[in-house]
Amino acid sequence: MYKILFKQTLLPKIHLMRIEAPKVAAKAQAGQFVVIRIDERGERIPLTIADWDNKEGSITIIFMEVGASTARLAALNEGDSIMNFVGPLGLPTEIEKFGTVICVGGGVGIAPVFPIARALREAGNRVIAIIGARSKDLLFWEDMMRTVSDELIVTTDDGTYARKGVVTIPLKELLERGEKIDRVIAIGPAVMMKFCSRTTQPFGVKTMVSLNSIMVDGTGMCGACRVAVGGVTKFACVDGPDFDGHEVDWDLLAARQRMYIEEEKMSFERWLAKHAVTA
Repeated sequence: MYKILFKQTLLPKIHLMRIEAPKVAAKAQAGQFVVIRIDERGERIPLTIADWDNKEGSITIIFMEVGASTARLAALNEGDSIMNFVGPLGLPTEIEKFGTVICVGGGVGIAPVFPIARALREAGNRVIAIIGARSKDLLFWEDMMRTVSDELIVTTDDGTYARKGVVTIPLKELLERGEKIDRVIAIGPAVMMKFCSRTTQPFGVKTMVSLNSIMVDGTGMCGACRVAVGGVTKFACVDGPDFDGHEVDWDLLAARQRMYIEEEKMSFERWLAKHAVTA
């Protein structure tokens, strides 16, 4: 069992948990993920590692309540335990001195971008970060991102905070202003990563995206995370989660993400009814 050492509600429906997992923390690297299961009947939930503490032996995860499993996870409190906490899984993000790197985080994707930006800066890169959300009430960790960035740009789709617009607008402006950009890393909803990749492609800037959201098993055995990258079938959990966004078949990825929408909706509705909660 893995004890919840600390819990914080960052925003309505978005939660942070620091979980005691010393063996995972000892080997964790930026870009890797964990798979958790609340109990013996629980669904496997893949979550990219937001932070870790080797001395404390803890892993920090950040998640949004979007279905029955994440709602059950959010109902747990400090002192409660999770049955399974497997990791670190996946290949770590490639970290070296590239030069100038733009790190783009959208929504909950801000969490996994943070340790990547930190590692890139520690490696001697100039880090420009762009973080965005649909509205102010879905934006978090601005201060944390500022500590690991040489330049930080904040956007909200509806203009309720900072700059109005989607993250691809300042991304394109940075590419057009003449400064040499050596790499872009984008993590967030699939549609955001898709359009970040399309924005950078004409400029020939390598763009890495994280595809952890389509995983189930996490060890390459179930095949649920199959993606087409450069016309070749890859498994996001063992070949990734990072892939070249210019080579990802985004239409196929979107179709796979829609496969279980109805089942997930029914499961969530049953959970809400059981706990007398209104969505």
